[in-house]
Amino acid sequence: MPAFFQKLSTLNLPSARTTLIVCLGLLLSLSLLMIASASIPFALNKGLYPMRFFWSQLFYIGIGLVAAFVVYQLPLKIYCKLSNILVLWLGVMVLLALTAIFAVPINGSRRWLSVAGFSLQAAEFAKMVMVMVAAEYVVRRSADMRGSIFTGWRLFAWYLPILMFLIFQPDYGSSAVIVATLLVIAWVGGSPLKDYAVIFTIALTIGVLGIWFAGYRRERLLSFWDPFDDIQDTDFQLSRSLIAFGRGQLTGVGYGDSVQKLSHLPEAHTDFILAITGEELGFFGVAFVLLLEALVVLSVLVISYAALKRRQLRLSYMVMGFAAVLFGQVFINAGMNMGMLPTKGLTLPFYSYGGSALLVSMMMIGLILKVDKESAHIERMGQSRNY
Repeated sequence: MPAFFQKLSTLNLPSARTTLIVCLGLLLSLSLLMIASASIPFALNKGLYPMRFFWSQLFYIGIGLVAAFVVYQLPLKIYCKLSNILVLWLGVMVLLALTAIFAVPINGSRRWLSVAGFSLQAAEFAKMVMVMVAAEYVVRRSADMRGSIFTGWRLFAWYLPILMFLIFQPDYGSSAVIVATLLVIAWVGGSPLKDYAVIFTIALTIGVLGIWFAGYRRERLLSFWDPFDDIQDTDFQLSRSLIAFGRGQLTGVGYGDSVQKLSHLPEAHTDFILAITGEELGFFGVAFVLLLEALVVLSVLVISYAALKRRQLRLSYMVMGFAAVLFGQVFINAGMNMGMLPTKGLTLPFYSYGGSALLVSMMMIGLILKVDKESAHIERMGQSRNY
């Protein structure tokens, strides 16, 4: 991996910062166009203003830019102090507890907390904060973690309450992303690969037992294996998503001409907006969106590697964790849209409709750009070991 980034740096390419900002701008612009197209039938069916979700997403983008600017302006030391991370962790715990108590069930899940007329999803904030927790711990306990990942048992005190709240909702997708991000950061921090075989065996066993003893999980798995055996019930979303891709073929049926968004694919502007993109813009449209997502993740990885070369381990691992969160959500969302993974309630970063997800993603981008800006200066001041 380091050799790949070294070779990449020798090419005459735009900087990671420029690539990240340009790709992010293109993604957000295209998302507004597709949300406008995909959400109009849903809005009309609910008796809402046709462009309601377009304007809401534009508002969320504005709030996200403000939040990213605030994060960008704060000193990096704030994000590296254990006491500050503890405060953020406690804040997330409070939000999750409030969600468990006051959230109204939607589609069988209690994930959204209504605040002043807006829906807040605490799981999105948990993803960002737990990256900070993992990065700080892996650096502080680096000698232990390099010996064995299982020496990180103290992390249970940080992770177990968060994961229990998320499983209670239930939100298995966010739980999987948070755990996977920890494993990525631990691996980058030097944890031996042999330990991961044990972890994956345990995870597979728990997954099998969880599916075996829960009927709705078995139905979801069976619908994943054969998405057209019950298209009126268990396969409702997945089958229509695949139909949308099939109708789009290479170039799509044309912007605004999707059939699946006409109440066939429910709330198509959220988790399944990639399927509507495939139907209206075809393979080339989907490939362009995924290319932009890939370039965003790659740019973040380049910034992480630059900080790693300067021995700014906390910053490097933190940025690497953000890249893992973004990649994990792209992988899961695209996989479920295309029938390669079971359906999960995870948005496509910077593309799907959703206020909390977009807000937190923009905050992560603000912090990533701050690291990119300050990393070289920190090295010149001889303070890399503090970061």
